[in-house]
Amino acid sequence: MKSELKRSVCPYDCPDACALLVEVVDRQAVKVKGDPEHPYTKGTLCPKMDHYERTVHSPERLTHPLLRIGKKGAGQFKPITWDEAIQEIADRWKDIISQYEAEAILPYSYAGTMGAVQRNCGEGFFYRLGASRLARTICSSAKGYGWASVMGETLAPHPDEVKKSDFIILWGTNALATNIHLLHNVQEAKKCGATVWLVDTYENPTAQMVDKVVLVRPGSDGALALGIMHILVREGWIDHAFIEQHVQGFEQFCAEVLPDYPPDKVSLITGIDVSLLEEMALQYGRSRAPFISLGSGLCRYGNGAMTVRTITCLPALVGAWSKPGGGLFSSISTSKAFNMERVTREDFLRTPTRIVNMNQLGYALTELSSPPIMGLYVYHSNPAVVAPDQTMILKGLMREDLFTVVHERFMTDTARYADIILPATSSLEHADIYRSYGHYGIQRAAAVIPPVGEAKSNWEVFQLLAQAMNFDEPYFSQNVDEVINQLIDPPTEWLKGVDPERLQEGYPVELSLPENYKTTFHTPSGKIELYNPNEADSLPRYFEPYGDDAPFYLMSAPSLYSLNSSFNERPDLLRKKKAPCLQMNSKDAEKKNLQDGQRVIAFNERGQVPFILKLTSKVPQGVLVTEGLFWNGEGGVNVLTSQRLTDRAAGSTLYDVKVDVRLAKTSFGR
Repeated sequence: MKSELKRSVCPYDCPDACALLVEVVDRQAVKVKGDPEHPYTKGTLCPKMDHYERTVHSPERLTHPLLRIGKKGAGQFKPITWDEAIQEIADRWKDIISQYEAEAILPYSYAGTMGAVQRNCGEGFFYRLGASRLARTICSSAKGYGWASVMGETLAPHPDEVKKSDFIILWGTNALATNIHLLHNVQEAKKCGATVWLVDTYENPTAQMVDKVVLVRPGSDGALALGIMHILVREGWIDHAFIEQHVQGFEQFCAEVLPDYPPDKVSLITGIDVSLLEEMALQYGRSRAPFISLGSGLCRYGNGAMTVRTITCLPALVGAWSKPGGGLFSSISTSKAFNMERVTREDFLRTPTRIVNMNQLGYALTELSSPPIMGLYVYHSNPAVVAPDQTMILKGLMREDLFTVVHERFMTDTARYADIILPATSSLEHADIYRSYGHYGIQRAAAVIPPVGEAKSNWEVFQLLAQAMNFDEPYFSQNVDEVINQLIDPPTEWLKGVDPERLQEGYPVELSLPENYKTTFHTPSGKIELYNPNEADSLPRYFEPYGDDAPFYLMSAPSLYSLNSSFNERPDLLRKKKAPCLQMNSKDAEKKNLQDGQRVIAFNERGQVPFILKLTSKVPQGVLVTEGLFWNGEGGVNVLTSQRLTDRAAGSTLYDVKVDVRLAKTSFGR
């Protein structure tokens, strides 16, 4: 049989959007590897995408539309045709609209696919329907807000910049699990003599690759940044010329904020010894080109936006932006490269409808009224596992009067509560175009294999639903390639520098950056704004996180072998991820008479979750860590998390949770 090698892109919620080479034999993907022609990812894949063909052709794939025949959550369904499924959805929605109005229908999606079309094409459909809108802020909205409050729309540094740095701080990130290609650049810098520090709440797996680990008390990273800046100013390790030319509000910041954060006070807040604070400030202030890579976990506290805002001020004090290899990497926004409004179609929104925050889905399904949520459409997301306050979400999903449709590839925990399940394509089965939030590359991808079974893409399903709902807009009659073409033709100013033929042929290409972009600050003042008059708090300060009335902070950290709830369909990765474990410091375990390997219960006011206890010195006292999310139908770590939102941008507070632990009285399984 003939073997073909075809190009594609990793679709998952990761900064790197890796270019793929897919070997296809007899209409099946038999091997997936990295594409060495990608200018950034250069052919390397993470353990999750290695053998992606096992996900695509998993025997667990959903291949036909399904209708619930048992109790909600029991996973009992029977096959139906696509015509029957679409007609049932349309009939039920029309009935809901006639009784309650269209706002009684809520779409729920996030980043199960990152393609610009397949991820966002539902927006236009639900705007046209008049449904409630979803605030998609579960991941890092507070992080983006914190950066923008200091840097505005300033472009992030190219990730290759880190290779020229001599002092690198990986701050709040397990790059080995979430950003391996940046870690490759960090390793190159190390070979050239760079020193690398890790700041986190525990010694995550990336700790093995750095020179020093700084363990900070959960939610106190902003105080750490203020303490470092206090020492930098005290010792004169600042770049006066850069500050005078490029920084707004330095004098006010020094006079009104920094005196409140001397090292001894910061040590009490953060749990970091004064000597280590002094050493960190020395390393940062005396380095030629310090570089900070900022993770997203630290923005998922009640003080998340302010924490990011405070850390983002650090490079300004030492003039790092003017130095090759210096700066701070938060996230790259390249949305302006595409004509995104041609997919999202906000013009279809005839009258503004209410907005439901995705972090408060439990509240929306159980408490919201005028009108209540009567119809839920979930696509490329698994809220029964990934969203906070899982008990309340499951209570809502159990409502017999809630009509739930789930468009999915696998029988996830959310799919088990559906009234109708629609089989979804994988990224190898549909066309799309991708950008990244970890580099400046973009890539168009065609379908490389036909759909598995009767699976359909998001775009195909929304076309069918639009027809069933009698929408007559020409937008819904386009094929997916026509929609992609509208994103890039005519090209935006940013796209004009890209080779259009290579882009159309599916090769990875890179957006160009303007000359001197690192010292061109797109803020209202044209400067880095330590003082921002448009903020309620015009100067950055330290705010305490929420916390809970419990003794241990609980970190639900990423796993090397799954991404949010994705990849739980892969037995090979599940074996490596093992069962849900709770990492605890041995001294804490001794105080509670707990032993390694015991079955324990983590609990708080919201619920309780079983774990297997794992004692380790890598987790400091007062902190517990669990890595990865599982499908189990029983309740995972998000039983314990809260629907509270961040200080700005209405983000999730998934890390701002405290629990207690006790020995499990009876045995339990996964």
